[in-house]
Amino acid sequence: MSTIPESVAKVRARIREAAQASGRDPQDVQLLAVSKTQPASALREAFACGQRDFGENYLQEALAKQAELGDLELTWHFIGPIQSNKTRALAEHFAWVHSVDRLKIAQRLSEQRPARLPPLNLCLQVNVSGEASKSGCAPAELAALAGAVAELPNLRLRGLMAIPEPTDDPAAQRAAFARLRELKEKLGLDLDTLSMGMSHDLEAAIAEGATWVRIGTALFGARDYGQPPR
Repeated sequence: MSTIPESVAKVRARIREAAQASGRDPQDVQLLAVSKTQPASALREAFACGQRDFGENYLQEALAKQAELGDLELTWHFIGPIQSNKTRALAEHFAWVHSVDRLKIAQRLSEQRPARLPPLNLCLQVNVSGEASKSGCAPAELAALAGAVAELPNLRLRGLMAIPEPTDDPAAQRAAFARLRELKEKLGLDLDTLSMGMSHDLEAAIAEGATWVRIGTALFGARDYGQPPR
């Protein structure tokens, strides 16, 4: 079983090779370590390997880790579904939120972002596969949502995020990521971010323009899917 340092090195090598194979600069693809259900000690190990950006899905778990790791300079990303009653804590404790799919949530984040902090970096989650069980706005609703969110103060709309339906078919993987890239291009806004790709499909995502790949299993191993505090 690989250690975290070995796993970080392997994932970085995959990112570099995928970027080079696509004619992209590897520096344009950033690694977001998905650390949900992982102990703070695992994040500390990854930090020692140079990892600085961590993505969390469960608010209460994330806040506990932030308190425990307060001696480290980490950048915290929220990547899970958002409930209205959680927006204040998100606005106060995170640098990025990748999973906004409703105007109401964006408005609350804007209103609740503390003045002492820089604008909150935001991605809009799009349901590119049309799965009923998946969060994300419908592609047909994206332009109106993006236009409204881009006007809100205290936020910086950076781009789009998606979690396509899982598949082992590289062509199908690329097609889903290409849809997200095309949606970003059609918006005509000054966006620089595509948050897409996970452990099993990061190569396809990078080929289609991913700027953040969200990697958990390939870094930390299989997760304990018990019920963490939310």
